[in-house]
Amino acid sequence: MSSVHIDTDKAKLQFDVIHGFISRTYWAKDIPAAVMRRAIDNSLCFGAYNQRGEQVAFARVTTDYATFAYLADVFVLQHYQGQGIGKALIAEVVAHPELQGLRRFMLATFDAHDLYRQFGFNAIDDPSILMQRHNADIYQA
Repeated sequence: MSSVHIDTDKAKLQFDVIHGFISRTYWAKDIPAAVMRRAIDNSLCFGAYNQRGEQVAFARVTTDYATFAYLADVFVLQHYQGQGIGKALIAEVVAHPELQGLRRFMLATFDAHDLYRQFGFNAIDDPSILMQRHNADIYQA
C-alpha cells in the first residue's frame, strides 16, 4: 500500500479535490459546491493524504454518535486506486472511537460490496423495512 496518512481534521480537507471528484460521481453528479460544503460541515469526515500532503481519498459519515451512522461519499482518486488505500480508509472509519457501539451503520454502494463485506457490512436482511425519499436528479439543472 502507498504510504498515506488518514485523519479527521477538517482543516486538512482539500475541498476542491473532494468536490471535483464527488460532483462527477453517479450518486451526486453536479452537486453544488455549497451543498457539498454543508454536507462536510455536518459530518465526520476522513481524509487520506500522500507524503506530500495531497488529499488522495475521502469518506464522510453522517451520525448521531450514539445509535446510527451512514457512510457516504467514499472515494480514492483514480491514480491511487488498487494500492490498498480504500481498505485503509474504511478500516479507520469503522475503528473510529466515536463510531463504536452503534446499533446500525449503513451505506449504499453500486460496485464495492466486496470491500465493505471485509468490514462487517452485509446486505439488508429485510429490505422491506427500509423506505426513502429519493430525488435522483436534484442537482441537475
